[in-house]
Amino acid sequence: MDFEPKWIAWEITRRCNLKCVHCRSSSELDIEGHPDFSFDEAKAIMDDIGTYASPVLVLSGGEPLLRKDVFDIAKYGTNKGFRMCLATNGTLVTDDICQQIKAAQIKMVSLSLDGAKAETHDNFRNQLGAFDGTMNAIKLFKKYDIPFLINSSFTVRNREEIPDIYRLVKGLGATAWYMFMIVPTGRGEGIMEELIPEDVYDEILEWHYEVEKQENELLMRPTCAPHYYRIVRQKDKEAGEKNKRRSLQFSTGGSKGCLAGQLICLIDVDGEVQPCSYFAKSAGNVKKTPFKQIWEESKLFLQLRDFKGYKDNCGKCEYVGVCGGCRARAYSMTGDYLAQEPFCSYVPRQIIPTESTD
Repeated sequence: MDFEPKWIAWEITRRCNLKCVHCRSSSELDIEGHPDFSFDEAKAIMDDIGTYASPVLVLSGGEPLLRKDVFDIAKYGTNKGFRMCLATNGTLVTDDICQQIKAAQIKMVSLSLDGAKAETHDNFRNQLGAFDGTMNAIKLFKKYDIPFLINSSFTVRNREEIPDIYRLVKGLGATAWYMFMIVPTGRGEGIMEELIPEDVYDEILEWHYEVEKQENELLMRPTCAPHYYRIVRQKDKEAGEKNKRRSLQFSTGGSKGCLAGQLICLIDVDGEVQPCSYFAKSAGNVKKTPFKQIWEESKLFLQLRDFKGYKDNCGKCEYVGVCGGCRARAYSMTGDYLAQEPFCSYVPRQIIPTESTD
């Protein structure tokens, strides 16, 4: 496996107009201690990355639309050859915003939808009207022919709506649906008791497998649930078939599970480079160290790429090369990012792990 930076989430602000119950960065409107960096600093970071790689660059937050220069950043990235994307909660989207998205040549916009009805989504987002805001954003994106995908995060409070959300997303004309199994970081640490229990985890992923197998229009991928790719191989083997799994053109996953520090990373508003959006440990700071050096030489990233260093069941598992366990979940729940995936029930066959089971 070639460890190249294919996809970078960039937290360009930690400010947000919502206070979602599971927010990884505990964002709110008046955030202290994490001011936005300047446009000149933004250009310097993109110049640095551009000397080494040309990844998908997702402008994220917080809520990135709170930055007045968000589209200046996007245009600069587009001109450098990055595939620029935008992650928004949708509530601030207007006709003018859509026109600026088009002008900046943003390739894809991601929205969050955590309920099939307003009551559920607004409860997740801690804001009445959040659901209507997302629906309005989708209406405008379709009006301006802006491709969008939808992310849905799940806990026990909304897991019963998973099939309904799938049908809603499909009907809305989204390009893709990413089903997030929450990693308890940031504000998410306050809802530990709501995490999908281990005995239900595979049940949900098996449902996803059966739906995806029949799906011909909507691209689907579970996120923060790397053992899905173990389930895919098990199910395909049982059925005596080798299904070709499709992947979104802006996705980097293909048929691989955890990508943290391997193909993806997060740069937070302070410049800290983390393995993924839910992995609250820094490998270095781009304001002090070139991105290439962090990516290629940091101890944290090198350890994540050494599957033989994984511990307990993950270290023994024949699927470690295609799954790897969620390193962010291992870190957030055990303090050890090399520990076994806390919510995986699979018992490995005790064979020597390889890079791939294909």
